[in-house]
Amino acid sequence: MTVRSSCSPTQGPPARVFFWSAVAAALAACAAQQPDVAPRPASDTVAVAPPAPRTVRDTALEQRAARLELRLLERDAQLEELQARLDEARQQVVRAMAKLQTVASRAEAASAIAEAEIALQSFRAATVSQPATDLTQATTLLQQGSAEFAKQNYGGALYLADQAKRVAGVGKSRLGGEGRAPLRAGEVPFAVPVRLQANTHGNVRDGPGGAYKVLFTVEPGTALTGYSYVDQWVRVADESGRGGWMFLSLIGRREAR
Repeated sequence: MTVRSSCSPTQGPPARVFFWSAVAAALAACAAQQPDVAPRPASDTVAVAPPAPRTVRDTALEQRAARLELRLLERDAQLEELQARLDEARQQVVRAMAKLQTVASRAEAASAIAEAEIALQSFRAATVSQPATDLTQATTLLQQGSAEFAKQNYGGALYLADQAKRVAGVGKSRLGGEGRAPLRAGEVPFAVPVRLQANTHGNVRDGPGGAYKVLFTVEPGTALTGYSYVDQWVRVADESGRGGWMFLSLIGRREAR
């Protein structure tokens, strides 16, 4: 009888060693094929840009500066007005003295008195709702002119009549002409009309603020006259009589020619 060995060649130790060696080699190959992944650091923070610097505006200081600038324009206009009156007075006195004894001065004085009466009536109609110092002065000058005419001082009558016309005209201009709207809340009238001009292409609005509708526009250099202001808005009129409000930075002083 033949007795077989219990250890078969396929089941012996060499076969097991070969199997486990193959498994180890396969695992090593798989590990070598995996890409290296760098670990990401954990972070809860989000990059935030630094806040932009804020410009703090001092509105009260800006309004005060605007009022001072407007007052300066007003004072300059007053000086111009006084100088103009002085120059005209000198011219009229010389003219009156030269024609004092001429026959032609009588007709000229009569015409001037008539023109002064018309100007005074128009001025009086524009000041029905409020008193005006200029109205009293113009009336006095006209009365004095009429008295001098009666004395046959035609030169003096001409001079006084011309002065009455001028005062009435200046007073009426200060009121902004006939039909001017009543003063708004906070509106400050100039003591005399201020000679202005447009510094740039600008809008003339229906009221003192950017929300009011645009009435018309003006070109740079357009001659304007200022009558009053509210904060940094100035009530103006052009040479054709159109009026409205313009922002202070759009206008500037107009030099006398």
